Order: sequence, then C-alpha cells, then structure tokens
Amino acid sequence: MMKSLLCATALGLAASTLPFAASAQDNGGEQFVLISHAPDSDSWWNTIRNAIKLAADELDVSVDYRNPPTGDLADMARIVEQATASNPDGIIVTIADFDVLSGPIRAAVDQGIPVITINSGTAEQSKELGALMHVGQPEFEAGRLAGERAKKEGASHFVCVNHYITNPASVERCRGFAEGLGVEFGNQMIDAGQDPGQIQNTVSAYLSANPDTDAILTLGPTSAHPTIRAVQEQGLGGDQTVFATFDLSGEIAQAIRDDIVDFAIDQQPFLQGYLPVVFLTNYDRYGVIPSNDVNSGPGFITKDNLDQVEALAGQYR
Repeated sequence: MMKSLLCATALGLAASTLPFAASAQDNGGEQFVLISHAPDSDSWWNTIRNAIKLAADELDVSVDYRNPPTGDLADMARIVEQATASNPDGIIVTIADFDVLSGPIRAAVDQGIPVITINSGTAEQSKELGALMHVGQPEFEAGRLAGERAKKEGASHFVCVNHYITNPASVERCRGFAEGLGVEFGNQMIDAGQDPGQIQNTVSAYLSANPDTDAILTLGPTSAHPTIRAVQEQGLGGDQTVFATFDLSGEIAQAIRDDIVDFAIDQQPFLQGYLPVVFLTNYDRYGVIPSNDVNSGPGFITKDNLDQVEALAGQYR
C-alpha cells in the first residue's frame, strides 16, 4: 500500500522544470547510490538502510549504501567522487559540510547524474548545488520547537551534548534549542566525541560543575545512550530535568517509558531513505518528480504516543 501511495503521489505531482533526458530503463534495474556522513558506529542509520532496501525490493532497483567508516568528511567527499565516476542512475547524499562536499556534489550534477540531498544541509544549499530536491528536517526549526517545549516545562539552563560537532547541522539543533528557550547561545554545547564512556564522563562532569542545568538536549542515540546513564547515575530523572533527544532507538524508547527522557524529536529517517529512491526511480523512468522539497520532520514522541512507534524503533522509526 505504501509503495502504491508514494508512487502515485510522485507521479501525480507536477513535473519539475529541470532538464531531463528520459532513460530507457523502463523495466527496472536502475542503480542508485546513497552516501551518508555517518561512521559505522552510528546505529541510527540502520533505519535508512532498511528503508532503501525496502524501496529497492519494491521497485526492482539497486541502492548501494556507502559511508566513511570513521565519519571523516574528506573521506566522504572521495566517496562522492568515486560514486560519480561509476555513473549511477542517481545519487542520494547528505550535505554534512557544505564547504567540503559542494565541489564533489556539483561535479555529479554537472555530469548529468540526478542528485537528491537528504538529512543534513538545507533546502537552500541543495538548490544551490543543483540537486533535484532535499528530503530532511529543518534542523534549526526542530531545535527551536524542542526548546519551546522545554521552556513550557520551566527550563532555562541547558546543555547540548553534541557527538558530531564537525557537522554544522548539529550545531543548528543546539542553536535552535537556545532560541526556543529564549536564552543566548554560548558555551552550553559539549563536544562529546563518539566514545560512549567518554560521553558519559563528560556529561557527568558538566552536570556536576553546572548544578543549575535543568534541560538536556542530545542529538541522537550515540550521545543519548551514555547521557541516559549519566542522568541515572546522578539521580536527575523525573521532574528535575527536561531531557530531550533527537531521534529514536529502543533504549531511548525505554527511557521515555521510564520518565528519564521527556520526548524525542523524530525526523522520520525512514522517509529520508525510502522517498528519494521512489522519486529517483520515477524521475528516471517517467521524467516526473515533486517540484518541492520534503520536510520529513520534526515530529515529537512522548509517553502518550510511544506505543505507536516503539515496536518499530531502530527499524522503520
């Protein structure tokens, strides 16, 4: 049903005015590449990998997932260049750092490869690079809305635990949270790194040194899981601190149920993987694509609606 609905939606929307040369591959077999900035250790991307596999199976295409194993963006830029050299039928790529990736992405567009950007970056950056569209969450706005929710709970002093500080989009989440709280963005952001033990120790040290902290924002499971343990260790759950996190996992879902995490900001990564494959397939076969970008989030997961998504956390949610 989802396949039929999404394909029908893509086909029913007005065709883009972008130049298009129809492919002869009307019977399937298109080859696409999805390139993310995520290191191998980031389990959040499993949902996107599940999404592209499902879309590939349904549409009779192949989608190769590629990423820099350590999250090194220079390595990611080389992966984009390698993918371009293989001349696939389409590239799906994150704009984790515009300055580092703009050259390789533009080169793919200039070679005539259809490109859709996802996840990191903005719709404006995507358009500047010549991509067909952007599918993702406006990060500053998502952070701002989360900050407004925390402010309603009385929070005014926060820490943002950033496990991927080299990605500008992550900083935008923290900046937006500060604006939503109505406070100046200063030194509230921790450069936490990727190591779980280090993250837990860094968060514990920050909370001990800043006892007035009444709001915590983590930017995904990589930083959320160790921070949950730090909060439990210091006995700060419940009504003492507003704990918000981006994204969802089984551990985060349980923390929401246990009143440790107040809410998760859901950018619906399934859509970021599934929809670009559908859109590129229809573009390649029929020359049609939505004329607008797609905001996949933010949505908010709380204890009230957790039952609807918990069973699919880490797979399709």
